[in-house]
Amino acid sequence: MAKPPLPMEPTGWFQVAWCSEIGVGAVHRMKYFGREMVAWRSVSGQVTVFDAYCEHLGAHLGYGGRVEGENLVCPFHGWEWNREGRNVCIPYESHPNKGRRIRSYPVVERNDGVWIWYDIDGRPPYFEVPDIFAAFADGKTAADYYPPVPAATLYRPGLELHPQYVMENGVDFAHFKYVHKTPFVPEFTRHDFSGPVSYVDFTIAFDEGVAEDQVNSGVESINAGLGCSITKSWGMIDNRTMPAVTPVDEHTSDVRFTVWIGRKPGDESPEITAYGTAMAGFVIEQFEADIHIWAHQRYSDPPALSRKEYAGFRALREWARQFYPDIGAAEPASNANATGA
Repeated sequence: MAKPPLPMEPTGWFQVAWCSEIGVGAVHRMKYFGREMVAWRSVSGQVTVFDAYCEHLGAHLGYGGRVEGENLVCPFHGWEWNREGRNVCIPYESHPNKGRRIRSYPVVERNDGVWIWYDIDGRPPYFEVPDIFAAFADGKTAADYYPPVPAATLYRPGLELHPQYVMENGVDFAHFKYVHKTPFVPEFTRHDFSGPVSYVDFTIAFDEGVAEDQVNSGVESINAGLGCSITKSWGMIDNRTMPAVTPVDEHTSDVRFTVWIGRKPGDESPEITAYGTAMAGFVIEQFEADIHIWAHQRYSDPPALSRKEYAGFRALREWARQFYPDIGAAEPASNANATGA
């Protein structure tokens, strides 16, 4: 198993579950960034994510730990830990242990997903998880789409790929024709990498032979760091998607993909319909074609780019470096070194 040359602990927001997987009182075991973790939902409905081990004698809180009110109770000696990871009760003592704290992670529930903020140096969040409806500012809400979970989702655990591979897909115009079988390559209309949240938009025209048969479609993407991406598609199928890649360890990542399909006019079904499921399946099939490439890809640095590819890839890779605390800013690669033309 090859270790990717990019660090597997980038800073940012990363999806660790879908909201519905963690019910009230549930304790959910998981492993990300090489750390055993637990996610649990208190009686008030708040989700908390901890490192998995009790600070008392190291019991794993995911094996027998239970939720009582707003606290997580260790199965070994009954020590209680609040949502900030602080000990608030030792049942056989008159005072808690105020000197120890379980590491907890900032958590946001948004777009049907549970997201944690990870930073190797413990810095607080400095950008947000975008809302898949409000962020595109087109007036549409969740009510205009079929509920996606669980029927319109994909989960692929433990793949040998890096979150940056997915982000680089957003500037890779040439792969659409060969991986997704589009008749034409897209035309990019926006590349904005000026902050930790980036924007990539493109259009594709499908020409059926005469002008009136031409169908224009496009995608708008918002990328919040390397772990969180949302897209809005228009033209062919009204859909919004949320690909999320979260590192598990130094070699592998879990991939989640959530698809919102626009409702048919007048359809107010509380659950996704056969139409919605079929359309989501088509979108997921396209994403699976990308996964098949990513899971067997070698990160090439510097890549042998064509002249048309150079600007997009260089801009994205320079943007991505800010999320690796141990790397920092880098000098841009020269055109001669980065291109094969």
